[in-house]
Amino acid sequence: MPINVLFLAAEAEPFIKIGGLGDVAGALPKAIHAISKKRNFYNQLDIRLALPFHDAIKNKGYKPSYLGSFPVTRKRISIDCQVYFQETDGIPVYFLDGLPIANDSPVYSLNPNYDGDKYIFFSIATLGLAKFLHWQVDILHTNDWHTATAIYALNTLDFNSRYLSNTRTVHTLHNLPFMGYGTQEALEDYQLLPTKDTRLPMWARHAPLPLGLLYADKIVAVSPHYAKDILTPEFGCGLEDFLKTRQSNIDGILNGLDTDRWNPETDPFISQNFTRKTMSLRLNNKLSLQKRFKLKTDKGIPLLTLISRMDPQKGIDIAIKGFKHCQKMSWQAIILGTGHSIVEEMVREFERQYPDQVRCVIGFDSELAHQLYAGADIFIMPSRYEPCGLSQMIAMRYGCVPIARATGGLTDTIRHVSHKVNNATGFLFERPYPSVFAKTLKRAFMSFLKPEVWQQIQRNGMGVNFSWGNSALKYINLYNSILGNTI
Repeated sequence: MPINVLFLAAEAEPFIKIGGLGDVAGALPKAIHAISKKRNFYNQLDIRLALPFHDAIKNKGYKPSYLGSFPVTRKRISIDCQVYFQETDGIPVYFLDGLPIANDSPVYSLNPNYDGDKYIFFSIATLGLAKFLHWQVDILHTNDWHTATAIYALNTLDFNSRYLSNTRTVHTLHNLPFMGYGTQEALEDYQLLPTKDTRLPMWARHAPLPLGLLYADKIVAVSPHYAKDILTPEFGCGLEDFLKTRQSNIDGILNGLDTDRWNPETDPFISQNFTRKTMSLRLNNKLSLQKRFKLKTDKGIPLLTLISRMDPQKGIDIAIKGFKHCQKMSWQAIILGTGHSIVEEMVREFERQYPDQVRCVIGFDSELAHQLYAGADIFIMPSRYEPCGLSQMIAMRYGCVPIARATGGLTDTIRHVSHKVNNATGFLFERPYPSVFAKTLKRAFMSFLKPEVWQQIQRNGMGVNFSWGNSALKYINLYNSILGNTI
C-alpha cells in the first residue's frame, strides 16, 4: 500500500513564487516522488500538492481541469470550495478556490484580515479535499503559518471523515517570527477557538503557527542548526520554552537546491559557462560585470556581491558599516535586491559614499542574480538569523566564496576557513557586529591574494552536493518513522 502524503503550501514553483517557500514546495514533492519511484520502496509514496488558486496563478495562464466543489463552513454559512487539478512532473496538484481566495488580494498582503480569511479557509478546505477525492491521507505536511491551521483544525474540529481518521502530521518551519498573528477573528469565524493549553504563552494561543506546532506529530526546522536556534531566547521569538516541551518531536532537515536551474555549466544567463575543472573560464564573467557596471576592470580587485531581500533580518547594515573598516583596502561591490525602504536608502547612500567601488540595483532581476553568482569573487550574507538560506548554496555552486554570519543553515552549509584550507568552503563570523564582519572580510581578502588557496576554496564549494535528493530521502524516512514503518 502506498503512503499518501498531502503537501500544503501557500506558494510553489512553477505556479507562483514569492520567497524561499516557493522553491521548497516546488522542488521537495518532486524530489520525494522521484526517489520513491527510483528506489522502489516497499511503501511507495503518493505525494500530492495543494495550493490556493491565487489570481496571480490564473493570470499566468494556467488552466487546470475543474473537478467539482464541496462546502466549507464559515460563520455557520456554507462557502463553496472549487477544486481544480493538473499534473506536473508526475505530481498531482490541486488548486482550491472560493470567495476568501478569489478576493483579488496578493499572495501575501499586509492585512491580517485578508490573509487570515484566505489561508484559514484554504487550510480547512484541504481537509475536506480528502473526502472529496475519496483519498485516505496518511501524512498531512504543512508549511509556515499559512497552512499550520490545518493541523489545529484536524485535531479540534469534527470532520467525521474516515479519510482523515489515521492521519499523522508534519509541519516544516521555515521562519518562526511569522506566526500569522492578528488572524484571531478569522479563526473564530471558522469555529477555531483559542487553545487552553498552558504550554503556549497567552498571546500565542490564537495564532495559527503556534497552534499548528502544538499538535504536529513532527516539527521540521529547515536546517539542523535552526532546530537548535529556536530553543533559545535569541531566536525562539517567545516560544522557546514551549518548543522545549516539544523538543523530542523537533528535527532539522536542510533544504536542497535545484541543481538543474543553478548550474554554471549550462546556465543560459551567464556570459561564460564553466565547471569545477574549467575554473579559469570563470574570470570572463567577472570582467563582464566590471565593464557592465563601469567598475575598474581588474581581475586582481576582489568583487563582492550581496543579493538579498532588503530587510533588517538580512544584516545589510552590518556589512555596510563593516566596509568602513576596510577603506584602505581595494575592493568592489554590487548589491541587488528590494524590500524595506529604509534598507534600500541605506544601500543607495553606500553607493553615493563609494562611487568608484559600489553599485546598487534596487529591484528583482533574476538574470542579473545568475550573473553575479557566476562573476563575483565573494558573496556576502551577514544575516542576523537565517533558518536555512539558499543563496550561500548557489554562490558556492558557482565558485563565489561566501562570507556569512554563523547562524542557522549558514553554519550547516559553510565549512569555515581555519588555519588550513582543507575542505573549507567559506568564511563565518560569530557575532552580528560590523567590526567582526570587517575582521572576517579582511581575512578573506588575504586569502584572495593567494590564488592557489582561493581556487581551492572555490573548488571545495563547487564540489558540495546540495541537491534535493539528500533532503527528500530524510523526509521519506521521517514519514515512515511516524507511521511506524521500516524501509
